[in-house]
Amino acid sequence: MEPTPGLEIATFAAGCFWDVEAAFRRLDGVVATEVGYTGGTSPDPDYEQVCSGTTGYTCAVRIAFDPAVVTYDQLLNLFWEIHNPAQPAEEPYERSMIFYSSEEQKHSAEESRDRLQASGRYHGAQIVTVIVPAARFWKAEEHHQQFYEKCGRSYTATVKYWE
Repeated sequence: MEPTPGLEIATFAAGCFWDVEAAFRRLDGVVATEVGYTGGTSPDPDYEQVCSGTTGYTCAVRIAFDPAVVTYDQLLNLFWEIHNPAQPAEEPYERSMIFYSSEEQKHSAEESRDRLQASGRYHGAQIVTVIVPAARFWKAEEHHQQFYEKCGRSYTATVKYWE
C-alpha cells in the first residue's frame, strides 16, 4: 500500500486479521485495507512462521483512509468495539496493538485508551493493548487479503463487545 496524497494510514491488531479487516472495510472513508505482519525482526515472514509464535510478529491490518470522511478517532472507536482489549491474547501474534504513524495518532490512541480505562467498562481489568510506533509491515499472502469476499462469505458479526 503506497502513500497517497490526501489519505492517511492506520494499523491495528486485534485478533484474527480476517475479522478485523472485514470490520474496517465496512466504514465509509476506508479506501483500502491489507492484512499482514508487523512488529517482528526476521525478513519476509509468512503465516506459518508468524503463527509459530516465535517471530515477534503480530497479525495486523493496515488501513488507508480519507480523513475528510472518517477520522482516526472514529477508527479507534471501532477498534475498541470489535475486540476485548482487556483480555490478553491466547497467542502472541493475536495481541491487541495500535501501531501509530504520527505523534497525533499516538496521542489520540493513548487518550482514547485512557478514557476507555477510566470508564469502568472492564470492571477493574486493565486494558492490555500495546501502543507502539508503526514498524515495517509485511503484506500477508494473497489468499488472506479480503478473505471473506474471496470465499463468498460475508463478515456478519454484529456483536460489539462493549456498548
